Amino acid sequence: IDREELMALRSEVAAERADLAQKISELEAQQDRLLSLERRLSIALGETQSSSAVRRASAPTDSPNAAPSPAPATRSEPAPRQASNTNSQPNEAVGVAPEDDGRQPEIAALGRQGSAITQKGRLSGEVQWSYARADRNRALFRGVEVVESVLVGVFDINESRQDVFTNQIGIQYGLASDLEVGIDIPVIARWDTSVLTPVAGPNENGQTREIDNSADGYGLGDITISARKQLHAPRGFGAYIIGDIQATIPTGTGPFEVPRNEFGEALQAATGAGFWSVSPGVTAILPSDPGVVFGSLSYTKNFAADVDVAIPPVRVTQVDPGDQLSFSAGVGLALNPRLSLNFGYAHTWGFGTETTTVSVEDEANEDTQTSRDLQVGRFLFGSTYKLDNRTSVNFSLEAGLTDDATDMRAVVRIPFVF
Repeated sequence: IDREELMALRSEVAAERADLAQKISELEAQQDRLLSLERRLSIALGETQSSSAVRRASAPTDSPNAAPSPAPATRSEPAPRQASNTNSQPNEAVGVAPEDDGRQPEIAALGRQGSAITQKGRLSGEVQWSYARADRNRALFRGVEVVESVLVGVFDINESRQDVFTNQIGIQYGLASDLEVGIDIPVIARWDTSVLTPVAGPNENGQTREIDNSADGYGLGDITISARKQLHAPRGFGAYIIGDIQATIPTGTGPFEVPRNEFGEALQAATGAGFWSVSPGVTAILPSDPGVVFGSLSYTKNFAADVDVAIPPVRVTQVDPGDQLSFSAGVGLALNPRLSLNFGYAHTWGFGTETTTVSVEDEANEDTQTSRDLQVGRFLFGSTYKLDNRTSVNFSLEAGLTDDATDMRAVVRIPFVF
């Protein structure tokens, strides 16, 4: 072979090597982009660690909005490879990661029961304002029915209304990544209106007779301490399971602690229940993009207490409030990454209360009576607007569906993380 052919062959080999090096560099860049997309996809699905983790430390795949995950075990990373061609494209993250804090969806209609667990070592809080309204008008008849639509006797019309405003402050602290403890302190303003109008015609002055037993009250309500634990967090498809237990301390003024007149009528409205109680419960939240399905079940144990209140013609000596069984279920829909709506139904079965009384005239004459069970059904509506990863605004509305339920209750909550 002559010298010119040798030079031509060397040039061809060098060109082939350069072309191969460029193709290898482009293949490496494409592989890095693929690994970046796989990792971002695993983060969006809520996984704590991707099975296809990035194998190059130089790949800029982390997003400031990515969901936090537990720190992986320490491992050595291979040194980044240098491209042989300076014209090869740099590794780039594609798109913007969705905002996700790695926690279960928040259900406004469930209040604290459906909110996220405070992270370990962090302090969170919330302020809450609520208004509840109950309005009942009942016509009572005492007499006999002679023929159809002909009644002989006495009619009484009982009009009863309750307006309750509650301002509440709550503080929660994360003891572990899946366990928090908290305390809620309410201040209550309450107005009770109760007017009994006997329908027997006007009196001698031409006025309708009315018996007004209205009262109002303002002060500290019953303080609640609680503990909540995330029992299960799904990896992929599955439900979040949150267990909780609450204890209510009777720090408010109970119905048997308010001042009364000689007729036993309350001169002040109660701001608390007046009894200790403990409520264990469990809540399940199943994400199903773009919505969620939720349900909860709880049981409230109320403890009896001795009282000494004269309500002529008897004196109340002991009261054992009935326990309560509650459940709720519903669905939620995310309209966008910040706004969500949820709807549901909640029902509480309150067992009868046992009241022990003695006669004012003969204290040896003791009697125990049990009231009827209460069925409290409510329609739930809630909405959540996420201001940022630390603060959100929740609005919830309850509408009574049974005779024993409060007509309506509106709640505004602003939870935040310090």
